[in-house]
Amino acid sequence: MGLKKYKPITPGRRYKTSLERGDVADKEPEKRLTRGTGFKAGRDSAGRISVRRKGGRHKRKLRAIDYRRDKFGVPGRVETIEYDPNRSARIALVVYRDGERRYMLAPKGLQVGAEVVSGERVPPRVGNAMPLDDIPLGTQVHNIELQKGRGGQLARSAGGAGVLAAKEGDYVTVRLPSGEMRMIFKRCIATVGAVGNEEHINVSLGKAGRRRWLGGRPKVRGVATNPVDHPHGGGEGKKSGGRHPVSPSGIPTKGYKTRRRRKQSDKFIVKRRK
Repeated sequence: MGLKKYKPITPGRRYKTSLERGDVADKEPEKRLTRGTGFKAGRDSAGRISVRRKGGRHKRKLRAIDYRRDKFGVPGRVETIEYDPNRSARIALVVYRDGERRYMLAPKGLQVGAEVVSGERVPPRVGNAMPLDDIPLGTQVHNIELQKGRGGQLARSAGGAGVLAAKEGDYVTVRLPSGEMRMIFKRCIATVGAVGNEEHINVSLGKAGRRRWLGGRPKVRGVATNPVDHPHGGGEGKKSGGRHPVSPSGIPTKGYKTRRRRKQSDKFIVKRRK
């Protein structure tokens, strides 16, 4: 899969790139695995803006993704690779031997017709899910659980993968995509391989309108606003704030620690990403 460029027949197309979809099925998503999803446009329960610069967006259907991979011992066949507007990765529709269909994240190298299975002592092939303790060291994994049975939470976006670095006692050390080294309980489930669609990061939207289709709205610098709208606003001529950078509510935004307490999971971090 590569990037597709366009002839610059309009200013927006000059820098626009998109991904080729030769391997993506041209079909509607599985109806039983989809549902409508609301979009609050950054508003909270009272209707006030709690997250700025969100709004608009194209209507989407939410696909139910099987993050738990808990259909142990039942082989499944990849029926289609599909586009999902809710995430950067592609998704694979798997039909299991008992007739059930589920969506899973499509790892790099997974082909239509391939067989996938989850459980203990299964072959460490791309797309198979198994406990971390059963996966050889140095293997790339994604959709990694943090708590047994909760479902994958780590390395789920396009191109993401963790690497098994060490095994000691009841824990396996995994190097995450951020560079963080973290100990994870050895019976947590992970899927072998890296998430596919790794070229997603290189896509150039090309124009502001394409960002609006995705739900983004314009960003205005604080120093360009009026004093009533932002602490950096106002002033005669062009001012550069006149104070340390803050948010519209006055909270420092650079170097100010906002973490209130030590998290219980800190003891499992071997090396931080920073």
